[in-house]
Amino acid sequence: MGRERLTWGLLLRVGVLLTGLCVCVHVYLETGWRGTPAPLGRPTQDSQNWGQQSRNKAEAEEQERSIKKRISYVRTLKKDSQTKKEEDKDEPSPACCPPLRSHRKTTRWHIDLEPWAAVSHSLEDEAKRFLNYITTPQVSCASLTGDEAAQEGTKGAWAACLDPKFSLSHRIQSKHCRVYSFGLGVDDRTLERSLSRAGCEVHCFDPSLKQPHLQQADMWLHRLSIDWRDPNPAFIAQRQYAITKKLATILNDFGHRQVDVLKADMESAEWKILENLVLEGVLDSVGQLLLELHLHWAGFEVGGEDPSVVRYWFSLLKELERANFRLFHVHSDPAKPHLFLHKNVLNASSVYTLSWVNTEWKP
Repeated sequence: MGRERLTWGLLLRVGVLLTGLCVCVHVYLETGWRGTPAPLGRPTQDSQNWGQQSRNKAEAEEQERSIKKRISYVRTLKKDSQTKKEEDKDEPSPACCPPLRSHRKTTRWHIDLEPWAAVSHSLEDEAKRFLNYITTPQVSCASLTGDEAAQEGTKGAWAACLDPKFSLSHRIQSKHCRVYSFGLGVDDRTLERSLSRAGCEVHCFDPSLKQPHLQQADMWLHRLSIDWRDPNPAFIAQRQYAITKKLATILNDFGHRQVDVLKADMESAEWKILENLVLEGVLDSVGQLLLELHLHWAGFEVGGEDPSVVRYWFSLLKELERANFRLFHVHSDPAKPHLFLHKNVLNASSVYTLSWVNTEWKP
């Protein structure tokens, strides 16, 4: 009995040892099998990933080489073009097409003030320079529309230049002439009727009209006004004026690009109108500019000491000159009082009608 128990115990121990040995052999074989390379016919996931990474790396290197080739090619083209430009400088290019005019305009916030007329900054010095400037025509005009008005018995204060050396007469002949006239309750439209009879398309703007748009005889009437407010006010007005627009907006609304003649009789609002035209950068769209200047006071939304006001007036007119506008007609009404900023300065009239022509205007 004791011998049988010993035999079974020995067998049990041997069985346990064999089982442990088998487990160890199995674990070893599994570990060794995973570390060995896979057969050629059946690739494993690890080998597929490694292959994909290799292909991606090769494609990336090939793409980089291609980019470097393109960059070197572009650099070669730039060098060749620069060399060609340097060679072409010595050779005159054939006259083909005029260069395109750039329509990009920089934003301006204020006009450039001219230097003082004298160190004293006195009203007399500023007035003398200003009055000499507005009473001295800069170009001559052989034919004026005002001459026809004078023959009809009217005062002939307003005049447009029909000299063939400028474009208005040619525009009238080709039936492409366009006139904008801005006013406040204007009764005298002699110039507008004269240009309309000549074949111009005439638009009269008056905010006092009862109807928005009206066709009267041979011209159009619109209840609208050009913007005369300060372009850079210290305080923004709460009320918006729907019938007041900038010239660029009016041109866009009417589908127009240029105006051959722009006339403005705005009763002391002309200075801010002119400042808006300068800051808008639309003066290159105007062929001739006709303004009535009121000098008995500073004007709407114009402030400061009297010498500063006259300096501001003079600076605006110099802005016109820099925009290629030249004065060709001056008219002063002797019946008007001789007041210059509420004073009698150099016996100057209180009202002057001036006409400028854009000498570089090519519509």
